Formats: sequence, structure tokens, C-alpha cells
Amino acid sequence: MQLDKLNIVAIGGGHGLGRVLSTLSFMGDKLTGIVTTTDNGGSTGKLRKRSSTIAWGDLRNCLTELVDDNSIGSQLFNYRFDGNDELGGHNLGNLILYGLGQVQSRPLDSIKLVRRILRVRTQVLPMSETPTDLMAFYAEGLCRVGELSVDEMPIMPSSLMLAPLVKSISPCIDAINKADLIILGPGSFLTSIIPPLLIRDISNAIDNRKGHCVFIDNLVPENSPAAKLSIDEKLSWIEENIGCLPIDSVICQDAKVKSAKVRVICNDLAHNKVPHHHDQKKLIKTLEACLANTAQNTPTTAPIKAS
Repeated sequence: MQLDKLNIVAIGGGHGLGRVLSTLSFMGDKLTGIVTTTDNGGSTGKLRKRSSTIAWGDLRNCLTELVDDNSIGSQLFNYRFDGNDELGGHNLGNLILYGLGQVQSRPLDSIKLVRRILRVRTQVLPMSETPTDLMAFYAEGLCRVGELSVDEMPIMPSSLMLAPLVKSISPCIDAINKADLIILGPGSFLTSIIPPLLIRDISNAIDNRKGHCVFIDNLVPENSPAAKLSIDEKLSWIEENIGCLPIDSVICQDAKVKSAKVRVICNDLAHNKVPHHHDQKKLIKTLEACLANTAQNTPTTAPIKAS
């Protein structure tokens, strides 16, 4: 099954979602990215401390992944100031989006304007237009607030929530409802993949999906407590925390991975020169194999290797 004939939604944050969008950029307006907006580190964190705003960094990264690396637009939006003054560490693209956010009526208007500037056809959406933070609960009712703190936890939290609770936006829900394929990951399990699922209207839309939902596992262990979890442990954690398991298949690198819960598609996915990055051609081929095996009603108990 060819991907360019489908409507695809990719959900996540950080560099993982950006690379997926870059891989599928040939799909143009048939592709939608829904971006996690809870980051509180780096340039984004400084801007969020200055005033109440969504996290712009992952949105900026996803937008620039959809344009030519050598273009003026890409160089402009990815430029980072050095030094120890007020601008030091800030990314120019983040500052532009933040500034637009202060003068536009809503964040979505700012993103649409930047898409026109960069000539990005793919829809890139924030998971919510309302600022919110990630909160993790663990032993004896203790909690941590903020993405940076969550990723530094030595143990898996028993649960996560958004504070405050927020709603998504209608374009996100519309895109999920129309999607033939929904992609979660790769990326940090707790801080990139889970936050959008904590928004009830997003998790409900995925649970009631018409299309196939696939989880792309990381190629190498991430630097968080989730690194110690097996695939089924991750799936069980999702099910316990959002009340459903909105995933049909898992794509992974390790042929030894098995699941009692979903179909597993195993393939060599690593880029030859950057082993922690998914190779674009291999990933496209594996996604197509995933959908082809779904159409053939392949049993869920045995791993499938893409040819």
C-alpha cells in the first residue's frame, strides 16, 4: 500500500517527530504533525518563564524539518545565539514564533504565517493552544513538574497528567478522524509521546479511529526511566494511564521483540551513518509493509519482518 495515497497523522515531539515529518514530507497537505507543547528547557524554557506561552521549540523544529536544510528559511529559523547575555542560548526561530504569538490572536495563526513564509504545505499543529506543564506522580504521592524533571527521574512514574488540564483544537481532531494511518513516536516515551495522549479529546479520537495506529519504537535506549521498559510494559503503561490502548502495531529494530498485545513489525531501520536515526527509505518501506500486513489480517502473535 503506497503511503502517498493516504491521509497520515504523526504525533510526538522533539527530534523524533521532526524526522518522521521530514521522511514523509513528499505527502504535502495529506500529512499532519501534532506536536507536543510541554517542553520547559533551553530557549523554550526561558521564553515560558518570561510569560505564559506554549512551548515553541518542537514546533519550530518540525517546521524546519519540512524545508531544505540549505534554504535561507531553515538557516534563519535554526540560528542559535551564543554568548552569556540575554540572547545567549536562544533560537531565532523560537523568538520569531514567540513574538508572533504575542501579537496574533492565537498560536495557530502564528504557525500558519510561518508555514507561508517557509512554504510548508504540511499542516503542523500544537497539541493544544493553551500553555500546560507535565506532572509526574510516583511513590507516596510525590510529584515532579516539567519535562526536564520527568526525564531525570530514576524510576518510572506511576502516572502523568497535564497541569492545567487542556483541550486540543478542532484541526487536530479532524485530522485524526480522517487519518488512514496514525503514527506515534519515535522519541522520548514520557515527554514526547505521552503528553498529547493525556488530552482527552485526542486520546478519544485515536481510540475511535478509522485508520491504523502504529507506535515506532526508538532505535537505541532513551535517557529516561522508560528505557528499561519492554514494548508490552510501555503499552500497559499507556493503557493504565489513558484508559485505552489506541495502538494496533509496533515497529521496532530488534527482531527479538515480541508482544502479546499488538502486531510487531521488525526490520533493520537504522541509518548507515547515524545509527540512532531511522533511515528514511527503510522507514517508508516498513510503514507500507505494516499496512499491507494489516490488510491481509496477519495474526498478531508473531513478529513480521518487512521484505
